[in-house]
Amino acid sequence: MIMLYGSQQDYDVLAGKPTGKPAMTPEAVAAMHAYMESFHQKLAESGELVGGQGLTAPVHARRVQLQGGALVVTDGPYPETQEVLAGYTIVECASFDRATEIAAGLVNPDDEGAYVDVRPIEGGWDELEL
Repeated sequence: MIMLYGSQQDYDVLAGKPTGKPAMTPEAVAAMHAYMESFHQKLAESGELVGGQGLTAPVHARRVQLQGGALVVTDGPYPETQEVLAGYTIVECASFDRATEIAAGLVNPDDEGAYVDVRPIEGGWDELEL
């Protein structure tokens, strides 16, 4: 699974809302979506794509956690500096190195320090390595 991260601020930039970063133009957002569609289409054609989706902004999220023995539900958004899972792509390929190669295509070359994580998905408890 290739995991992409973002913050509420990143979603606001996509929506053209004022933030500390310049807003993306509708053309830039369309280009990003076209890139992702093309990226996933190539993986589908190679037989490596299992699935993938973008996730809604943190403002639409809830965090459920245990605090002092009680469940506490917190609505988003969370602090802008806190990254959240923004989307994912699941691939089935020949090796972890190939998955890493695929993931490199999802790192924004215009965003110094940008990253994605690559993690194998366990098939069940018997495969879980701790």
